Amino acid sequence: MTLDKSSTILRILPQPPAADILDELGSVGLGVSSQDVADADRAAERLAAGSRQDDRMTSVSLESNDLGRALVVVVDDRAAHGEDQTLIGPLVGELLTEAGFHVDATIAVSADEVEIRNALNTAVIGGVDLVISVGGVGVRPRDVTPEATAGLLDRSLPGIEEAVRSSGLAAGASDAGLSRGVAGMSGQTLVVNLASSRAAVRDGMATVTPLAERIISSLTEL
Repeated sequence: MTLDKSSTILRILPQPPAADILDELGSVGLGVSSQDVADADRAAERLAAGSRQDDRMTSVSLESNDLGRALVVVVDDRAAHGEDQTLIGPLVGELLTEAGFHVDATIAVSADEVEIRNALNTAVIGGVDLVISVGGVGVRPRDVTPEATAGLLDRSLPGIEEAVRSSGLAAGASDAGLSRGVAGMSGQTLVVNLASSRAAVRDGMATVTPLAERIISSLTEL
C-alpha cells in the first residue's frame, strides 16, 4: 500500500508472488523456507477447522436449550376485547421463554366454553408441546376453562393439578385451594390451566415448567 502525494489517495499495490517473498526473506537471512510456509499453512487450516467445529457445537448447544413450542391462552372478556391492562399474557410468555420454550403466540378469548375449546384445540392441532391457559378456573358462573379443557384431554395429570395448587398454598395464597384448574395430555400436547393473578402465574409456572420439560423429554425419546 502506498500514498500518492499528488492526490492523497491510498493505493493498494499488488502483492508479489509467494515465491518472490520467500526468496527475499531468505536473502536477508531470516531462514524462512518453503517447508516453513507449508507447515504454517497446515496449522492455519487446522485452526480454521477447529473454529468451524466450535461453531457447530455452539449451534447444537443452543438448539438443545429449546425445550419446545408453547402457546398461551388468556381467558378474559376484557382481554378478548383489548381492554385488559394486567399484561398477564406477556408475563406468561416471558416466563416460558426464560424456561427455554419458544412461544408461538398469546391468544385472548372470552370466558366462553366453545371459544376456549377452539383455542386449545387449534394449539393441539398445530403441534405445540405445551399450552398454558390463564383464567377461568374459579367458582363463578363464567369460570368454565376446566370444563372446556377436560373435553380435549386424552389423559389427565392430577399430580400436576395438585402440585400447582400446593405451590400456591405454600406461597400463602389461600384462594389457591379454590382453583379448579386441570392438567393433562391431548395427543402429545401438555395442557395446563392456571389462575389469572400474577402471583398464581409465577408460582404455577415455577411448578409447571420443570414438569413439562420432563414430559416433553420422555415423549421425544419414544
